Amino acid sequence: MFPLDECLSPHVAMAQRDHVRLDWREPQRALERVQSRGWTCACRATVYELCEGGGQAFIRRTLQLETGHQIHETHRWSITEARATWTGLLSGRAR
Repeated sequence: MFPLDECLSPHVAMAQRDHVRLDWREPQRALERVQSRGWTCACRATVYELCEGGGQAFIRRTLQLETGHQIHETHRWSITEARATWTGLLSGRAR
C-alpha cells in the first residue's frame, strides 16, 4: 500500500515556450461509449484524461474549482493522433 502523500498518476510538465495550444471546447456527447485510457494526477487543480471510443479519441480537461468542475474537451482525432498529442501534453509540448 502507498502512503497517501505519494502520487500514482503522472503530472503534466511545465509548458514549453513553443508549445502547441490546444483548442478547448464545450463537451460533446457524440460518442456513446468512451473509456479513459490515461489520466493525470488529481492532486493538481487541472486534471487531463485521454478518452477513446468508436475509433476516435480526444483529451478532456477538468478544472477542479471550489464552486464545482469546469470540463472542456479537444476535438476528435484518430486514436494515433490523440495519443501523440497526449504525449505532447504530458511533456509540456502541448497545452
